[in-house]
Amino acid sequence: MALEKTLVLLKPCTVQRALIGEVINRFEKKGLRIAGLKMMQLDDAILREHYAHLVERPFFPGLCASMSATPVIALALEGVDAIEVVRQMAGPTNGRKALPGTIRGDYSVSGQQNIVHASDGPETAAAELKRFFKDEEIFDWATPQQVALYASDEI
Repeated sequence: MALEKTLVLLKPCTVQRALIGEVINRFEKKGLRIAGLKMMQLDDAILREHYAHLVERPFFPGLCASMSATPVIALALEGVDAIEVVRQMAGPTNGRKALPGTIRGDYSVSGQQNIVHASDGPETAAAELKRFFKDEEIFDWATPQQVALYASDEI
């Protein structure tokens, strides 16, 4: 199996509630490696591109206002099946329906103010990583913990 990379955005509600470190810590404790990390302010152009599939929906202006309320934290995370692992950790989009133990289940009671955005598949992850990171902002480096995280036939 190969390591895969995925995008996670810690949303403005996470920044406003001072949960950045706590959420990142959960990903690190799980064993995902941070390949890239930065704080950035989302503008109309990137929001229209990122949410192109929602531009015509009536809630789009509110979504843009929410996602630009403060900077976000963009993370490139890496691991075996990282996309699926992150989505399982995040839980369902609506925090009211997310089980305790998931990030949204523990920190969210909203469908929109739901702590994180997580890529939903390999093609989406590749496009989203390119949208939020320049190539030189994503790093490949060996972590000594890798031998304790995976069996030799898993990577």
